[in-house]
Amino acid sequence: MSENSIARSSAIMAVGTLASRITGLIRGLLLVAVLGTSLLGDTYNVANTMPNILYNLIIGGALTAVFVPQIVRALREPDGGSAFVSRLVTATSVLLALLVLVSVIAAPLLVRLFASSYVGRPEFNLTVLFMRYCLPQIFFMGLFALLGQVANAKGKFGPMMWAPVFNNLVAIGVFGYFLHISKGWKVSTISHGQATWLAVGTTIGFIVQLFCLLPVLRETKIKIRPRFDWRDPELKKSLHLATWTLAFAAFSQLSYLVTVNLSTSAAVRALKDGVTTGVGYTPYGNAFLILLLPHSVVTISIVTAILPLLSGHAIDKKFKEIHEELLRAIRLVGIITVPSAIAFLLFGPMITRTLFFGISNADARYLGLVLSAFAVGLLPLSVNLVALRGLNAFENVKLQVLSNAIMNIFASLVAFAFALALPAKWVTVGLAGAAALSYYVGAWTSIRLLRRYKIDIQISEIIGLYARLALLYGAVALPLFLIRNQIPGGNTVRLLVVLSVSGLGYLALARAFKIAEVGDAFALFLRRK
Repeated sequence: MSENSIARSSAIMAVGTLASRITGLIRGLLLVAVLGTSLLGDTYNVANTMPNILYNLIIGGALTAVFVPQIVRALREPDGGSAFVSRLVTATSVLLALLVLVSVIAAPLLVRLFASSYVGRPEFNLTVLFMRYCLPQIFFMGLFALLGQVANAKGKFGPMMWAPVFNNLVAIGVFGYFLHISKGWKVSTISHGQATWLAVGTTIGFIVQLFCLLPVLRETKIKIRPRFDWRDPELKKSLHLATWTLAFAAFSQLSYLVTVNLSTSAAVRALKDGVTTGVGYTPYGNAFLILLLPHSVVTISIVTAILPLLSGHAIDKKFKEIHEELLRAIRLVGIITVPSAIAFLLFGPMITRTLFFGISNADARYLGLVLSAFAVGLLPLSVNLVALRGLNAFENVKLQVLSNAIMNIFASLVAFAFALALPAKWVTVGLAGAAALSYYVGAWTSIRLLRRYKIDIQISEIIGLYARLALLYGAVALPLFLIRNQIPGGNTVRLLVVLSVSGLGYLALARAFKIAEVGDAFALFLRRK
């Protein structure tokens, strides 16, 4: 894949990802407006997150990373990879179907594990109900991920980024309808039928998402047929590598398990203390959703575009080229993630007060404080993803497991410490801070592990540019932060002013100080050289 091709692919994915994230944010805003930020919202969010947990735990990491090098290699076969991909799709479909069946049966056990504070309370049965209708999402998101990687390996990146938009639009329609008819629902007032249709509507979105991808697969000319001859050596190798992703995902879910239990327990304790502000998992999840917007638009778009290229370089043992591609990706993502992190840190409460309607200013401000706590981790979050994809190219999942284990064990220990030290009201903010700190540990570990393949990325190659970008944006944003309350107009007007002025000022200073990467980044997404 040429540099121009990467630029074109990244631009297409960036636009698609931006549309996906914007519609996803609207979806989240509507959900908060319908269910609120406290216990009722938590019951739905805990249940609707479970499909992602089980999917990532069992097979998600393999579909999104491990199988890509195998698919790239299979495409070089005389049949264009049709046999290998058919076996892989068949085996994956069977596994996903079994996973859905077992998880639906075990839903009460899952709620006991991830939200133990709900046992014996009305939230328990409602969470089980939500979860049983959300869990079939596993099957559809798994097939979507696998078939999307097949399309990516054939150079068709756009559809995988655009299909989630239709998923979000379905959910927006569902939540918009319930917003119209809901009357301040609580755990005790939402009916069985209303909860069922809310969860079913969410799952239908994933079905639509999968079907959006099918026409694109026809263009790849890969003939996918049911095949149960799973003794193919390449498939066995893929499944062997995939077993390591189970350990990878297990450590990922360790910190999530800790986070959900600590946040839901804090919500129950805060309610007993008379605190009505939306403490719990819902503020945590929604703040993280906002944090992911710049990360997804830039980092995931670039990383997805270069992964097939990195896999090809790894097969050909072109280590210097891999180093250059990874470093270029890290420097490019910083153009957006550095100012975004500072903006979230300084203006978090202003952002959430504008975005989240239908909730009190106190709830919105609390959500903004969670976002500010997350903000300091945006930079290492993106750097770590790029470094991990470098390890993906060498098909070494063991090192990814090691990096992920260190990061998530650290996150869990810090989360426990914050939960014990902080009042229940501030636990969710502390949990966001714990996650942010863990991203630094993960990024440093992943970069160090790349040295085993002679990929020696020096911190000095990153920190210099990132520091210059932070100084340039901070020079404009900090004065605006100090005078934000003196700006005429309401919160929304003030937010638009500070973000517009700080963004334009940042670009002007970057041009004045001749930061070449800023020009390169804009050229990349505008498909120019």
